[in-house]
Amino acid sequence: MAKSTNRTDPAIASAIEESLEMAAECAGDLTPRAYALLFERQPDMVSLFSRDRNDLIKGEMLMRVIETILDFVGERRYADHLIFSEMLTHEGYDVPREVFATFFAIVKDAVREACGPGWTQTMNDAWSVTLEDLARYTVCAGTSGGGRGS
Repeated sequence: MAKSTNRTDPAIASAIEESLEMAAECAGDLTPRAYALLFERQPDMVSLFSRDRNDLIKGEMLMRVIETILDFVGERRYADHLIFSEMLTHEGYDVPREVFATFFAIVKDAVREACGPGWTQTMNDAWSVTLEDLARYTVCAGTSGGGRGS
């Protein structure tokens, strides 16, 4: 399997950053919508958050996912290691790797909704490329290579 590049195309990174900034300006906290989408698509995950009544854990997790996406589309200083270690950590919470991997797409959907009419085809294309790369990476992370390719 091919190793991920060290850096994404700057135009992709710029479009991802722009969409995240716009979403924050338009909707503020994306936590409620992101987790509503997660629970709609993966109802088994609801019980894992039963103790998070004030959304602090969900908010912290979403913040880390967004930071990871930004590093992934940027310099990739830590995203590869963090994704792999978090996949292992989440297995301890009985979160299947497939569910873990789908959360990136859920974030994209929450961002797209928050951007509303400001969402552009450039943003959509950038997210599509990024999600494809993340999907390949999370599949690799499930192998003994730890997502670093061979």
